[in-house]
Amino acid sequence: MFTLFPLQKAAGIALFTVLMAGCSLSVQAAPRSEKVVATEKESAIKARMRNRAALLKKNRTRLAVVPITPEQKRRDAEKRRLERQENRERLAMHTRWQPGALSTDMIWEPLPGENTSPRLQASLKQVLHLLQRQIGKPYVWGGATPEQGFDCSGLVFYAFKPVLSRSLPRTANGMYQDRTLRHVKQDSLRRGDLVFFNINQRPGADHVGVYLGEGQFIEAPRTGLNIRISQLSDSFWQDHYLGARRILTDEAVLLPQGLTQNTSSGMRRQGWPLN
Repeated sequence: MFTLFPLQKAAGIALFTVLMAGCSLSVQAAPRSEKVVATEKESAIKARMRNRAALLKKNRTRLAVVPITPEQKRRDAEKRRLERQENRERLAMHTRWQPGALSTDMIWEPLPGENTSPRLQASLKQVLHLLQRQIGKPYVWGGATPEQGFDCSGLVFYAFKPVLSRSLPRTANGMYQDRTLRHVKQDSLRRGDLVFFNINQRPGADHVGVYLGEGQFIEAPRTGLNIRISQLSDSFWQDHYLGARRILTDEAVLLPQGLTQNTSSGMRRQGWPLN
């Protein structure tokens, strides 16, 4: 009896200790399990992100190392060429680029209501004849001769140089700002007047043409196009119209061949308008 009792007591103490340890472990297991789950989720997300980044890098590297074949280069170049051509055709569809017909009658004969002296008619005839011969020649920036081609102001400079007593400014804005040229209202235009436009939205005139009568003017349009005749009434030109200047006046023109100074004085006495 005395030997068994201490053994039973010891066994009871041991059982109690085991039960308490089990309860303590169960209490600590729950929060650790939630922490493990959260960590696993975070690791899985990071792994997916690493895999995605690796796939993208691999794809970029693969595309970069694949060389473009000569056939692909040719197709790409042809595609760009066709796109440029299509853009040019769309621009050319605008009526401002459509050529007109410069008739012989319009060049040489005075228009109805046009009352100018033989002296100015002779100068105008020479100017328009030079302009007519340039139709179809290419626009060339800075060009001012038939051999080079013309830009807009170069065409005007070339056509008027033989008949004027002084040289015109070389640029469109220089002509527009020239105080010696007479301002003309649009409804009072006559053949040989200069018409000015602002196309690129910068201050001043950046385009000029020569009025031909009947609402038409001749111009060197822009790179890629040829010298043509356009309609001043077109909405594009009306939106960009700045004004006009009269250049052919008695004071400005040289005495044409075939007309003497005495002839000019006689025309004054007979009442001819010489400007």
